[in-house]
Amino acid sequence: MISQFCYSGELIKEHNGLHSMVLFIDGISADAIVSPSVKKNLDEARKLLLEVGSESQIDSIQQWRLAYRKFRTDPTKFRMAAESILRRLRTSGDFVETLHPLVALCNSFSARYAMPVAALDASRIEGKLRVCPASGESQYSGFDGSCVIVPVGEVTFEDEAGRAHSRRWSYKQSSYSGISIDTKEAVIVAEALHGYARENLRDLLTELNRDLLVYWPNAKIVGKVLSGEDLVSGILYPFVSHADLF
Repeated sequence: MISQFCYSGELIKEHNGLHSMVLFIDGISADAIVSPSVKKNLDEARKLLLEVGSESQIDSIQQWRLAYRKFRTDPTKFRMAAESILRRLRTSGDFVETLHPLVALCNSFSARYAMPVAALDASRIEGKLRVCPASGESQYSGFDGSCVIVPVGEVTFEDEAGRAHSRRWSYKQSSYSGISIDTKEAVIVAEALHGYARENLRDLLTELNRDLLVYWPNAKIVGKVLSGEDLVSGILYPFVSHADLF
């Protein structure tokens, strides 16, 4: 089980404009119907795309592209998750709703806010989960059944069991900690690098918290927006020691 979520000082030094929203939810199930919120979020995302013309013109995505180039990753070949969702929405109108309802909800918020919003099964993470340049020893499990060692320096979510829970920071999650029908507890992480990231993440935290309680009314939820040194110190599980959380 996860015991802490944090970032490495090395990563924060390189990306000092980073802000992160971390939310923990205990008490989810796979039977919720989240389509009303998904529709609302996608309607807002489509309006945004009409205004800007293309997802590549959105400030938050432009900042992620710059971040990808800093660690020598082509952002047009390996698109940040929110950019991929928005691109499919713009080009084909596609949005996959046949996923676990928590994943569908997070993906719709990702499209609405043009920021990566990832949900991970908290029970599949061992100890401290740190966003950092990969050690070169952590193992990533793909949804295609592949298993690889993440190269040194590539940004990933790395736990104390030597598992990498993402590739290329916010490009793809690991199948090992993917949300499933058996998931009861989850960690949701949203990240942003643009100038008004903190305000956007606070709005996201408020709306996501509200919707989660609509669809899982008996769930226990806590969350916080992190920036600066708070990113390095992180949040301890079960988070209840933080008075300013939901």
